[in-house]
Amino acid sequence: MFDPQKLLEQFLGGSRGDTQAQDGKSGGVTSPDFMKGLAAGGVAGGLAGILLGGKTSKKLAKGAVKLGGTAALAGLAYKAYESWRASQQAPAAEPPQPMKDITPKPEGTPFLPARSEERDNMSLAILRAMIAAAKADGHIDAEEHRRIFGKLDELDLDTEEKAFIIDELRKPLDIDAVVAAAVTPELAVEIYAASFLAIDPDDPAEQAYLAMLASRLKLDPGLRAAVETEAVKTVV
Repeated sequence: MFDPQKLLEQFLGGSRGDTQAQDGKSGGVTSPDFMKGLAAGGVAGGLAGILLGGKTSKKLAKGAVKLGGTAALAGLAYKAYESWRASQQAPAAEPPQPMKDITPKPEGTPFLPARSEERDNMSLAILRAMIAAAKADGHIDAEEHRRIFGKLDELDLDTEEKAFIIDELRKPLDIDAVVAAAVTPELAVEIYAASFLAIDPDDPAEQAYLAMLASRLKLDPGLRAAVETEAVKTVV
């Protein structure tokens, strides 16, 4: 059975994606094997790395390993959002103090919902956003598709998981669909954070895609900057 939460963990660097949440589905406490996979590969070592085709060597920082990929992404987005909100509320003469922990606890917040159905929807939105970001430079041609599909056959994916990835890769880039999935401000932040992690921000085409995505998601410039700052600190 297709499990969006498990697949998202694999995209974010898990070797197996076998995490266990309170309701019995993936997304909670990480197993030793998953932690090992995340530490070794991070974003570039997960399924996202296959889509990126070696364009980036980004890895989730060691501080995120104990949380697992999805929780690390949620914590990154949560920290950026809260830091930005604090900056909006603080007096001009007293800039807010930076939050020290890499991942304030996002569990149970809109960034990492407790209900499995909500996490499934969140995971699907982020997965589609990352695949869209991987297509932003237009470099996934027919030959690249064949290479990616060959790599997928080497991974521990079931038929539904492979079909989902292949279908998404074959679709034309549709930023409207990515934006429409951002049904909450918090999910909009996570979608932008995941997209930023999934591409090379030095590539002009991908820079343009990120700028368009931030605009379409209606992210405040300060919030966008906060997300990018936290993302840079969270990858090595």
